[in-house]
This record gives sequence, structure tokens and C-alpha cells, in this order.
Amino acid sequence: MNRSPSPSSSSPAHALTDAAGPASDAAQAATSPCEPHASDPSHSSSSVPLDAAALAALATRIRTWGRELGFGAIGISDTDLSHAEAGLAAWLEAGCHGEMDYMAKHGMKRARPPELVAGTRRVITVRMAYLPAAVLSPGAAAVQGLPPENAPQDAVDAASRDADTPRESTHGDWRARERARLADPQAAIVSIYARGRDYHKVLRARLQQLAERIEGEIGAYGYRVFTDSAPVLEVELAQKAGVGWRGKHTLLLQRDAGSLFFLGEIYVDLPLPTDADADEQAEAANVPETAGAHCGSCTRCIAACPTGAITAPYRVDARRCISYLTIELKGSIPLELRELIGNRVYGCDDCQLVCPWNKFAQAAPVADFDARHGLDRATLVELFGWSAKEFDERMQGSAIRRIGYECWSRNIAVAMGNALRAPRSDAAAQGRAIHENATQDSASHNRALRADRALDETARAAIVAALRSREHDESALVREHVQWALEAA
Repeated sequence: MNRSPSPSSSSPAHALTDAAGPASDAAQAATSPCEPHASDPSHSSSSVPLDAAALAALATRIRTWGRELGFGAIGISDTDLSHAEAGLAAWLEAGCHGEMDYMAKHGMKRARPPELVAGTRRVITVRMAYLPAAVLSPGAAAVQGLPPENAPQDAVDAASRDADTPRESTHGDWRARERARLADPQAAIVSIYARGRDYHKVLRARLQQLAERIEGEIGAYGYRVFTDSAPVLEVELAQKAGVGWRGKHTLLLQRDAGSLFFLGEIYVDLPLPTDADADEQAEAANVPETAGAHCGSCTRCIAACPTGAITAPYRVDARRCISYLTIELKGSIPLELRELIGNRVYGCDDCQLVCPWNKFAQAAPVADFDARHGLDRATLVELFGWSAKEFDERMQGSAIRRIGYECWSRNIAVAMGNALRAPRSDAAAQGRAIHENATQDSASHNRALRADRALDETARAAIVAALRSREHDESALVREHVQWALEAA
């Protein structure tokens, strides 16, 4: 994904499978065993001989088929990620992966595609937007003022500077609405990517269709499909494929899509022409170059991170990341980080909300990512009232289900404790600048956030009652976090 979780959302995103920065990719979901979607595990060659012209034509058709399947961009890269190995090793050595032992277990296989799937010669990378179409007003879906692909750099920089300028009405600004919910201590915040159907299933099915379309064209060949499901260095591959650039929050960015999209890959044994080859040809023909990073001097994502998890540009310490704490961490959430989590119960989108390029976020091409079970408007009390059975039933087909009812309850208990720590009166005017001054440091950002959260006595009483009802929960983990929350009652 492009972050997420895990991850990468990314996914995402957010997946934390790439949180090492330039050395790895920060996506939105967790890594699981390799998927068995391969025509031949040994990666046999195509049954149809393909010369250079035929391979070039096939690459063009792959991009066309990908767009027909709803992918916003499709790129092809080689498998050389040797430049990322040193940084990945240093990130793992520093322990920034936390309890995600699978990241250390896979080691450098993440940066060596042919070691993951023998015979791999190229990687097809795709992206798919996940912002629900309903989130965008009718006029907001058609992006206004986006510089054309061949615009000079000063126009691109101007777009980046102006991307956070309010629209004529905040009614159509999805980011303003998300910030408003963050400022409501009763609201349960679920990362946007996780409110709908599990993206693993959606992307995997469409990637498989693309792989089979290729097979129908050329005959049997070796391939394997991945969607946040194996040690794949997604952002590095996506950059090589020309699908975007790594932002300072470690997510992949693109000028016409921001960062709210998922990533997926197909490892193939075909010597397809790469996007790097196309760039070289364009340069030789004096075609203006449009690739490259466009974050400039902007550091809004770093300042906005509630826990200071973005420790430097292009580097995330997963142990402090709210996506890690609410999704990957299985035990107690560290005391010093609990208040910083606020009302986020699954994942975190803060770094994406302040990113100027997400003014250009695109609507999802499918309805699968539309919010289900009211997760875009749910309250903490409502979600905390779900039984284990209700959680399992409602989260069927959701990426959230994998964390389990216990961790779900733990997260909500922390958010409820933070709600009880909110101001008791409407003395919140001092915090109205939350997220608006993206140049403030992380500590100031969080003080402003807490100051803007006022909780009335009726809501406070409802939260206390909900917590009291689970003081003797069968889970020691839940009891611990409920007791912490009630200390503020």
C-alpha cells in the first residue's frame, strides 16, 4: 500500500512496510506470507518469442489494460534496489521497525526482488486512489489549477505553495472536514483507507486480472502478484517506475494524485522496457523531463506528526507512529504516547491532511473504498459498545479485522481517556488554529489540538459509563487501558 499500516497507504497508509525512508517504503498495511498468484513458481519464459518491438508494444498495452482496470498509473522498473540496502539495514539495526519482526526476518530480500521470486526481471507497479468519491463535492472531484505535466518548475512550486489555500467553501474540502472530526473528542477516527473494503482483496483481484490479460496475449510466463503481502520495497520500486516520488513523510506522492492511493506490484520474468528507458529516450529527444521530487522546502508533514514519528525527512520511527501503535503493536501502548494518540483508533492521516499535494487527491475509481458501518462518522462510545461478535461480523472484509477485538477495544479506551482529558468548557477558541499553522513544531501542534477539544458534561458522562461497563473486561490488556482512561474521569 502507500502507508498504513500499516500501511502505505500508502498504503495508505498507513502500512509501515517501507517506513525506513529512502531505504524502504512507508506504506499503509502489514506484510503477510507471499501470495500464490503465479502462473509458474519457477518463472518460466513466455511461450511466445518476443523481440524488442513486441515487448515495447506489450508494455504499452499493459498500461492501457491497467487504466481500464481502474489503476491511476502503471509503471515498469528493473529490479536493482541496491541503492536502498544500506539505509534499510541501518533502519533495522536502529530498531525502528519495533515489534514487526518479519521486517528483520526478511532482511535484504526486500531490496532484492529476484531473491523473493526467482527469475524476476521486471516489476510492474500500479497505484489506485482510495478517497471515496462521495467525500469530494461535485466540483472538487475535478481538480482546479493543477499544473500540466510539462509545466516549468516554478509553476509546480507555486501549486505546492498554494495547495493548502482554502477553497471557496469548506463544504467541499474533505481535509477541513477531517480536521473538524479530529477536533471533536467524541469522534472515533479511523484512517480513510480502512473505512471501506479491505484493499488487499480489491487490488489483488485486479492485479491478477492484469497478469492474466498479459498471459492471454503472450501465453504462459512467470509472474507473481503482490499487494502489501510480501517483503516488497514498494515505494522504491514505484519511484523507479515513474509512478511518483517519496515525500518527506515517506509516502509516495504524485502531482496529480497526492498520496491517497494504494500500491500493488506484479513481478514478471519478461524483459519489458522500463520507464527509465523511456526517460532516457525522452531526454535524447529533448522532451521536457517531468519526473522528480517536488516537496521543496516544505516540512508540514514533519511538524504535523502527533507523536514526532517522522524523525527526519524521509525517515519514520515506526515505534512512535500511531499507525504502528494502533495496528501493529500487540501489547500495551506506551504511557508517554497515549495522550498524543488523541481520538485516532485505527491508523493516522495527519501527515497527509497537511500535505499541499493532497489538494489534488483523486476519487477512488471503485465503490469498494466507500465507508462502511458508519466508520466515517462513528463516535467512541458507539464503537466501544460493539461486542466481539459484532466486531467480527461488521469487520468482515475489512482490513481492520486483522487487529482483533482486543486491540480494537484497547485503542478506543485510550481515545476515550483522551476525551476525558479534554477541556470541560467551551474555552477552546485558543486552539482554532489547529492544522492551519503547519509550520509549528510537533509539541505546539499537539497543544493546539488538545486546546481545541471541548467536551460537554453529557458526552463526558456517556464516555465514563461506557468505560465503567468494561472495567472488569476479560482481557487484561483492555482492563489496563480502561483503568488509565478512567483516571481522568
